[in-house]
Amino acid sequence: MTDLETARVLAQKVYEAGGTAYYVGGYVRDLLLGRENKDIDIEVHGITPETLTEILSAIGEPTAFGESFGIFGLRHCHLDIAMPRSEQATGPGHKDFLCKLDPFIGTYQAALRRDFTVNAMMQDILTGEIVDHFGGRQDLRDRVIRHMDAGRFAEDPLRVLRGAQFAARFGFRIAPETAKVCRQMDLSSLAPERIFGELEKALLKAERPSVFFTELRQMEQLDLWFPELKALIGVPQPPEYHPEGDIWTHTMLVTDQAAALRDQAVNPVGLMLAALCHDLGKPATTKIEEDGRLHAFGHDQAGVAVAEAFLSRITHEKKLKHYVKNMVELHMLPNMIVAQHAGKKSFNKVFDRSVCPSDLLLLCKADLYGSMAPPETYAPTEALLRERLAEYEAVMAEPFVTGADLINAGFQPGTAFHDALRYAHQLQLSGVDRKSTVSQTLSYLRRLQN
Repeated sequence: MTDLETARVLAQKVYEAGGTAYYVGGYVRDLLLGRENKDIDIEVHGITPETLTEILSAIGEPTAFGESFGIFGLRHCHLDIAMPRSEQATGPGHKDFLCKLDPFIGTYQAALRRDFTVNAMMQDILTGEIVDHFGGRQDLRDRVIRHMDAGRFAEDPLRVLRGAQFAARFGFRIAPETAKVCRQMDLSSLAPERIFGELEKALLKAERPSVFFTELRQMEQLDLWFPELKALIGVPQPPEYHPEGDIWTHTMLVTDQAAALRDQAVNPVGLMLAALCHDLGKPATTKIEEDGRLHAFGHDQAGVAVAEAFLSRITHEKKLKHYVKNMVELHMLPNMIVAQHAGKKSFNKVFDRSVCPSDLLLLCKADLYGSMAPPETYAPTEALLRERLAEYEAVMAEPFVTGADLINAGFQPGTAFHDALRYAHQLQLSGVDRKSTVSQTLSYLRRLQN
């Protein structure tokens, strides 16, 4: 059976036992929006946990993810099955809640604990009837993110970021009264991984991830977790190169442009974070000359440390941080060497420094488009960069000179091998054929050892 067929079998058995099974939460929201959602959440009302366990056992092999919270599942089935519960905050953390299981609480009270009206709707699995106590369907039509009960909403500060994330993903706006509540909420108790989780959803699922940050800015919630981004606001740029405005505006445009390219990326989340971080070094390096000219010399290098500070606040993933910092450091170079009419060797050296050259070119493209450059003006540059990258990849596909080559030539392994192999690598980047590379490397090694 498919998951939806299993859901109907479950709902029928629940009905026969005197209860009702509903689709709930994001599944109902996305169903009404015409969006696919493979995460199917079901809430079972009107029967005891023991009866539900018996029903699940009759269908398949039940699993209890959080039995004390009334959360169940079926092995080899992607259904999240829960029973209604009430929650009361006991502290500032997201785990600081006192939960009380109550299968007979009713749909109104069960929906009341949800975060937003668009997530508080239910659908009877058997009849298809939509249960909407709080106007969620109308808010979907109006494209509005509106909170439920203000007191309960404020008990979980992550909802500030969830609201911004939903606004970005669905192209909605946050209701003024919801923004007012969010403005007063303290996010300091949130764990970094929860911040990163909402950020990642916005970066990977939204057509315009910039909405996530503009909503947080509007709610005055950038200071604690995103101060490096807030520092971009109001920092000017040379209008002849950046007619779009300040660094904040440019960064938001680049992030949206990167979103249009992320499906082409080897590392989509890395590309999106690199777009977000690429100009973090500009606030510290932007200078205004006496004649009024603006420049931010060295912002690419300065941005590496700022990106490290930002990323370390929200993630411990070393490879991801290395990728982003490398992209920040190199993001100026490909377009720059095209403008300088540099030779192939220069391109090869840049690509060789990059952790992912193909993603670096995507970032360069997003950066130019984020400066309001017409796409047709960048096409020749992009074509040349792609050509040079293909040539670099062909060079890298050739066999490298290895330590075995040096040993076979009669040399004993030692510290000089490292320098010799690095020398060989540079020769290969310069386009020297393998035979000549081996010969020149052996000569170089002899000089090192004499």
